[in-house]
Amino acid sequence: MHNAKFIRHAAFSACVAFATFHAGQVLADSANDKFFDAALCKPPYTMTSAMKIYDVVEALAKPDTSSLGAAIYKLPNQIDRDGFKSTEVFFASNAVGILVEGERADDLAAKYGLKPETSDLLGTSTKGYSRELPADLQPEPGMAGPGKVSIVARQGNALPGKTLLACEFVQEF
Repeated sequence: MHNAKFIRHAAFSACVAFATFHAGQVLADSANDKFFDAALCKPPYTMTSAMKIYDVVEALAKPDTSSLGAAIYKLPNQIDRDGFKSTEVFFASNAVGILVEGERADDLAAKYGLKPETSDLLGTSTKGYSRELPADLQPEPGMAGPGKVSIVARQGNALPGKTLLACEFVQEF
């Protein structure tokens, strides 16, 4: 009788452990998709879409706010897509993205159809690429002020060994 209870308890515990691991993997996969999708402007950047990603990442990590006026969240697990890996989610006042491991701006540009930028952002970017979203994916006038949403990939000395892949809203003045 005692052995039967022990076996049932052990089997139940194994099932709970498996279910917990599986649920954790589903959450990790979901976060993986959310962070890469956000960096690739899926959906296009709005305050609402940024807040949804912010809520997800806030549940996973606390920010480092010591870099470039941005908040960088170190994830507990590595995320990856299309051969690009990251453990960090990036938020700035007008952008949400990830920090891809390595100096991969050229590779990101090739994969996602980005074109060379004409500005180096006052010297902060040594290499940058972007692609403006089509008109039908831009925010409605007045929703965020006049401006355009683009996918960007940038690398520079401020983030050595990393490349920013982000969805960015740039106001037009």
